[in-house]
Amino acid sequence: MHPTPSTLPADTAAHAFITRWRGCTASELSTAQSFVIDLCALLDVDKPHPTPDQSYMFERPVTFQHGDGTSSPGRIDCYRRGAFCLESKKLKAAGHTKGFDDGLLRARSQAENYARALPASEGRPPFVLVVDVGTVIEVYAEFSQSGATYTPFPDPRSHRIRLEDLAKAEVRARLRQIWHDPHSLNPAGISARVTRQVADLLARLAKAIESNPAYESNKPLEQTNQARVDPEKIASFLTRCLFSMFAEDVGLLPKDAFIGLLKTHRADPPLLRLMLQSLWADMDRGGFCPALASRVLHFNGKLFKEPTSDGYSLLLKPEQIDLLIEAAGANWREVEPAIFGTLLERALNPTERHALGAHYTPRAYVERLVLPTVVEPLRLEWANAQAAALVLAHEAAELEASPPVAKGGTDAASFDRQQLKADQLASQRHAAAVRAKWREARAQVKAFHHRLCSLRVLDPACGSANFLYVTLEHLKRLEGEVLNQLTALGDAQDALTEGTETVTLQQLQGIELNPRAAALAELVLWIGWLQWHIRTQGNAAVAEPVVHNYHNIDCRDAVLAWDSRVPAHDAAGQLLSRSDGLSVKPHPVTGEWVPDETAQVPQWRYLGARQAAWPQADFVVGNPPFIGAAAMRSTLGDGYVQALRAAWPQVPESADFVMFWWARAAALVTAGQVERMGLITTNSLRQTFNRRVVQAALDGRLNLVDAALGGLAVANAGAAAGLGGAGAGMAGSLILSNAQKSAPGHASPSAETPVALRPASNSQNRTASSTANATATANAQAAALHLAFAIPDHPWVDSADGAAVRIAMTVVARADATSAKPLAQRGSNSRRFDRGRQAGRRAAAQGQPELEQPRSSAVWCRFHSDP
Repeated sequence: MHPTPSTLPADTAAHAFITRWRGCTASELSTAQSFVIDLCALLDVDKPHPTPDQSYMFERPVTFQHGDGTSSPGRIDCYRRGAFCLESKKLKAAGHTKGFDDGLLRARSQAENYARALPASEGRPPFVLVVDVGTVIEVYAEFSQSGATYTPFPDPRSHRIRLEDLAKAEVRARLRQIWHDPHSLNPAGISARVTRQVADLLARLAKAIESNPAYESNKPLEQTNQARVDPEKIASFLTRCLFSMFAEDVGLLPKDAFIGLLKTHRADPPLLRLMLQSLWADMDRGGFCPALASRVLHFNGKLFKEPTSDGYSLLLKPEQIDLLIEAAGANWREVEPAIFGTLLERALNPTERHALGAHYTPRAYVERLVLPTVVEPLRLEWANAQAAALVLAHEAAELEASPPVAKGGTDAASFDRQQLKADQLASQRHAAAVRAKWREARAQVKAFHHRLCSLRVLDPACGSANFLYVTLEHLKRLEGEVLNQLTALGDAQDALTEGTETVTLQQLQGIELNPRAAALAELVLWIGWLQWHIRTQGNAAVAEPVVHNYHNIDCRDAVLAWDSRVPAHDAAGQLLSRSDGLSVKPHPVTGEWVPDETAQVPQWRYLGARQAAWPQADFVVGNPPFIGAAAMRSTLGDGYVQALRAAWPQVPESADFVMFWWARAAALVTAGQVERMGLITTNSLRQTFNRRVVQAALDGRLNLVDAALGGLAVANAGAAAGLGGAGAGMAGSLILSNAQKSAPGHASPSAETPVALRPASNSQNRTASSTANATATANAQAAALHLAFAIPDHPWVDSADGAAVRIAMTVVARADATSAKPLAQRGSNSRRFDRGRQAGRRAAAQGQPELEQPRSSAVWCRFHSDP
């Protein structure tokens, strides 16, 4: 009798398990449950057992509900409530063949279908396990449990656990957590704790530094005036510090380089200031660094520029250096970029620091909009491309297995020289046909990969880049799956050449008015990108310069451009002013933070005001500021609102400020310039004053007028299209992460706006009017839009003060397109879609489940309420 794994030491038990199951050739029916039972013994977890509530068992029954109202039964091979669905197979194909990968792909789809078929009261498990008995265990996760696609865990490079990998203690520990505590593996939960701790430390440090006297480089230290350090300089200094901490922890700086400087020179703050200045200057250009007595990488970017400027490296007190040392001791590998920007912005902003302990927007909320807007359409395209590639791969394999029969003879009596030559030519033609078929299969995958690496995503109110970072991570996960499939279909050279094109930060674009938030957005994206790159490919894969200045975060106002602005005066010549909407002070009685009525800013008149343009993008997603129509003047200023409404006559004055984003993005979708848009708005979206804009879009009356026609021409074109002031015309956006952060108009964006947008002359108006009418006529033929996803009343967290609010989510696509723009429109092979359908029909004919297409979220004619 063989000893069971649970009776042996861990390593011995693992080797015994591997030896027993390696090379197993028995059928799935005879091995699946035995394999899982032995695996449970190896992991020292309970084995499945039937219970009345069916919470942990083999052959868990489920019912599939079909769109035509019918249902059909199914059974999950192994199920543990709140943990996983496990689908077992015993594939006949070897582990290095295309059939093996195809079989696991179908098993994954089947397991996801089972997870979706579970009763709503049980919820979907966070994990899906796909087992090829005696070969591999594939792990997929979806921690939000919201119906999104299960993705490789922890990443596409390491989600496949081979049988031999079970000898590693860390692999067994990970599987054991999937059984006992699956949510402990959620990286967002782990990262959130670390991120909040780091933000708290930096907030304390920023507050302490604010009391320091300012140091001026042109004066001796003892003659420095008593002015306090500018908060913007403090924010820039701490941003350089935290990137250095991150670079140190992920191995981009020598081990203990930054924290070592802090500890070594703690007792000599002036020297530490000079050493940090030297370090950052050397990081900017790369090469030998005297401060570390070693070489540093070339980091580049904007972060370490201008090392001789005032405030580049601040003079700290020893107790402040201690706080910096404590922050540097945190595990910066675990920082969560999706929330780091929000918390850091609160930490560095004196007017928002009081809200640091408040709640922040959970990552799951952000994903709830990003997935249906960007990720699900792309996964639908990928499913089609992958299915087409697999059809071609099967055709190539079948062709390869049927070489031409040689007719030239095998001995002297049957030898025929002429026939031999014909045989050789036939063999060469066959080999060429096989190679061509494999190339065609790989071309399907490469075409989608090119699409993935060339699309652009715009957040027109990016704040500190929460939405852009979450989008980036999902794009990188999808790219990993694409590259895995390419490797399975090709050789090492294909994988090598494919490395010349990849998803980069250059594809993620943002507009943000607040300079601090814009700088943090770039930092957050670079930290997130480097985290992913190092986690999946290692430090050696990081090329120099480490950071690029892509200029993809545009710091400007994006609803209004102007030539100049001048202070506004009343009839008596007195300067007009208003509350800055930013400053707060503690109440003398309650101690609560309240607005500071003494903090005033001037009112402005905007000369040459006009609509501002957005950069070109394929998808638009974001969270614009929440300002009701009644509060716009008090928040933004009379002059600004007057200029805004004059520039955008198509949006009714009764509409909330957020509807400028919504109308602009929807008009771009209508015009075919954007594939999908998804925005957070106030939950008053269903009310009449905002619904006018939505209804115009759904009716196909929200048209994009050529922005180069000028203000008057745009207004005429809007009237020609029958829009008038109904709120259905083209609209734009003031880009603020939150309306309270920064008053609009601090910097003139005239440089970003084409001169052609300036008011036209009379002769130009006549030409523009004619062109506008033609444009409006063409736009009138544009297809109407439909709501691909809508939640009218969803919980949210205000980014500035952490207050709980209610919002609406809407995702809009063209009514004539059920998915994202077909790749055929981008020069790709349109046969991929036909081949995808062929793959489904072939699977059905063989009695196999079809590869499930990632399903878009349900859409209702009326908005539904989030449960």
